[in-house]
Amino acid sequence: MAERKIFAGPKVRRIRNTLALTQTAMAEALEISPSYLNLIERNQRPLTVQLLLKLSSVYRIDLEELQGETPGGLGQLKEVFADPLLSGELPGDQELVEVADAAPNAAGGVVKLYRAYREQAARLSDLTALMAGDDRVPVASGRLPLDEVREVLERRPAYFADIEAAAESFANGLAAGGDLKDWLKNERGIATRILPVHVMPDLRRRFDRHSMRLFLSERLSRADQAQEIAIEVARLALRPEIEAALDELPLSSDEARRIARFELTRSAALALLMPYGAFLLAAQNTRYDIDLIRARFAVSFGQAAARLVMLQRPGAAGIPFFLMERDAVGHVIRRAGAHGFPQARFGGNCPKLNIHAAFQEPGRILAETVVMPDGSTFLTVARTLEGPVVEFGERVRRTALLIGCDAALRDSLVYGRSDVLPVAVGPACRLCERRGCLSRAEPPLTRPLALDETSAGLGSFDFQ
Repeated sequence: MAERKIFAGPKVRRIRNTLALTQTAMAEALEISPSYLNLIERNQRPLTVQLLLKLSSVYRIDLEELQGETPGGLGQLKEVFADPLLSGELPGDQELVEVADAAPNAAGGVVKLYRAYREQAARLSDLTALMAGDDRVPVASGRLPLDEVREVLERRPAYFADIEAAAESFANGLAAGGDLKDWLKNERGIATRILPVHVMPDLRRRFDRHSMRLFLSERLSRADQAQEIAIEVARLALRPEIEAALDELPLSSDEARRIARFELTRSAALALLMPYGAFLLAAQNTRYDIDLIRARFAVSFGQAAARLVMLQRPGAAGIPFFLMERDAVGHVIRRAGAHGFPQARFGGNCPKLNIHAAFQEPGRILAETVVMPDGSTFLTVARTLEGPVVEFGERVRRTALLIGCDAALRDSLVYGRSDVLPVAVGPACRLCERRGCLSRAEPPLTRPLALDETSAGLGSFDFQ
């Protein structure tokens, strides 16, 4: 069989420049002549299999990066410029070849921008048709892909068996005394660096695959920096398990799959930071005291709470928690549950829930029992979460998180000690028929308003 010829001169030159090597120094390391390396970099000589292996062993280069198409490669650029909007801009493919070889990062940016343009155009088309009353367009098409992903993940358990098993096996296999940051450096040649705000003002994390460096913002706390490192490790080491879990989700678009892939990678990162067996044992021994757990694993309150929701391994399950995060004006950031978020039973939209009161006492843990109109009770624990560090003059990003479970399990939790009477709540004002509620923000859909000029109730909306 003829030996495959690979022309990757610009990639070899970029690797050499990144390492600040002269052609003579690189040629000596590869055991070839400088003139031959010069021909390779000008695409006048191919990279043989032997030379590929030499590059990989000397400089720890991923062979797929040299052989395969990188983001912003020629094929993807051709797809972009085949669009009717751009099809007449270029007389041929030669300029695309030059851009893909000489400026792959810029080419990748063009591809990302084009994808964003197509996705926004599709959304606008669906929204236009929906507002025009086109009966052929189902209501579901008006949802954003993010809404679709949230609905899918909220309805199913937050436990992914293959990801959990792979993450625990990976954590157990780390070298003694080693951590995820060491693994990135030793196994993949990826160095981690913290950048100041003025260098990376708008990003939490950025991986530069050409210099093999992972940049993290100094705005992030130590726990958040650790999570970003874990996300990068999960992306590299747990990719098959993440893709398998992604294939099981009923998603309708490529954009929804990309969003779901990120959410699954975040879950895998938590599993790496808090391996299942050790975390479950710590949770049970501390009676699910989130502050003690987060100190033991050097994570944040929000990370530890989110991990508690994921403890549903058959035969080794934790308490079936559910979780909700909101901002100060009530926007839902995320919802999840050990068996899916209990939307029908709990709702989560009552203004009397302690997740709203948490904003009045930042950093304090509020625990209380709530009773629903049907008599079901839940133990709820709420606390505010702080976002990245801000510069002077910026507003702090503060959200509140609620984690809850069936009140019948309260004796197993440190938060179940309170003897305070249960708080009467409802699923949402529009669905709640409790009379005389001082916190009611909307009238119930099921009752007519009581418009009596001679008397008025305690609530803002009296109803019959």
